Amino acid sequence: MLTRSRPRHRLTTALAAFGLLATGAALQTTVSATTAHAATTHRILFDDGHAEEAGNADWIISTSKPDPLAQDSSPSSETDWTGALSSWGVALQKTGSYSLKTATSALTYGGSSTTDLSNFDTLVLPEPNTLFTTAEKTAIMNFVKNGGGLFMISDHTGADRNNDGEDAVEILNDLMTNNSVDSTDPFGFSIDSLSISSDHPAAISDSTDPVLHGSFGTVTKSLIASGTTATLKPSDNSSVKGLLYRTGYSGNTGAFFATSTFGSGRVAFWGDSSPIDDGTGQSGNTLYDGWNDSSATNAALALNATAWLAGDGSSSGGGGGGSGTCTAAQLLGNNGFESGNSTWSASSGVITNSSSESARTGSYYAWLDGYGTATTDTLSQSVTIPSDCTTAALSFYLHVDTAETSTSTAYDTLKVQVLNSSGTVLGTLATYSNLNAASGYTQRSFSLASYAGQTVTLKFTGTEGSTLQTSFVIDDTALNVS
Repeated sequence: MLTRSRPRHRLTTALAAFGLLATGAALQTTVSATTAHAATTHRILFDDGHAEEAGNADWIISTSKPDPLAQDSSPSSETDWTGALSSWGVALQKTGSYSLKTATSALTYGGSSTTDLSNFDTLVLPEPNTLFTTAEKTAIMNFVKNGGGLFMISDHTGADRNNDGEDAVEILNDLMTNNSVDSTDPFGFSIDSLSISSDHPAAISDSTDPVLHGSFGTVTKSLIASGTTATLKPSDNSSVKGLLYRTGYSGNTGAFFATSTFGSGRVAFWGDSSPIDDGTGQSGNTLYDGWNDSSATNAALALNATAWLAGDGSSSGGGGGGSGTCTAAQLLGNNGFESGNSTWSASSGVITNSSSESARTGSYYAWLDGYGTATTDTLSQSVTIPSDCTTAALSFYLHVDTAETSTSTAYDTLKVQVLNSSGTVLGTLATYSNLNAASGYTQRSFSLASYAGQTVTLKFTGTEGSTLQTSFVIDDTALNVS
């Protein structure tokens, strides 16, 4: 083929190949179905690292952080722990089936911190008031994708409690639309820029829904005391479901409480922080007791949703970081490259639909090198291999064409490697070269079972010499676990 031509400035997606997730973070993709009062310990992390105590907000389960048990190891009432979310925390703690912690620093996934997301089943974001960093958004999205639960609680537009120019509506929408894992409406909804002064959103009729009819009670209504709603987009994610709606609304508009799934994980959205406020907390805050409001069933809604996010209600979802059973799944995101640069980290122009090469299926593929000049192209993705899976089969289709004429010297190479978060090569699966040139695609397969329980980066590195071109073309990748 002809020598390739394109601009050589380097541009990678926000998912950096070496700034991702550390090894040793054992994850599961599912946990067995249980009730909220079963012996299984569900691990819940409440975020307090994004101005959740700014202004009159006091969205903490206890002033003792990270462990609320340091304040009272056997709480029996909401005042045994200090915080406007203490009723929520105490109710879970009293079941004996939950382990609760509070994060006060940057959220990570696959690291060594005790509050690293790999150690938890569910993350609660109670009206965050500062933007998540790029690394945090990658961590959160990968956590959910790999089986974690995410509880997003918003407030009305303009509720900028720390006056930094951002409110929870903008911050949570930014998480969903501006991340390196999947920014194409991953959960199937967007949060509306509204300030609804008051309402009592009603639950839909669905006797089988585990959030509306869970072991903590039956949900009939919630309340809005300055809040917002969400617009659902089932064409983007068919699992999205509105559970409670603003008066006069139904279908895809006016959803006050909604659930969805993403990858192996679960997501819940609530349009106001007032329902989770128990009216107690640190002195100096003006609080509102929505938790115990007799006109709504907010406590049952919060607790049932927490149980569902952590894995209750069916055999899927939950299990962001612990042991369990392995569910057969394909783990690579955008595995056929049809979503462009989404999910993968790649050198500029590597993921392409250029007609100069041909995709094996679809329109897009990954094309490394092919310039006839000294070039290094990379393609990588972070992935967590569940610890309970005994089979982890990596496969991809590779086409190599070259202008090299040697039948004995490898001038241009493609390495397929497994790395940890520090960039250390844990293993080189294969090295291909201009000597592998052939017409059409050939499937290549490798076992990654030895990396079970680890979060690793799969990386392709194409290195080309200074004269004749060699093109390494990849399509239809997969990492199947069982």
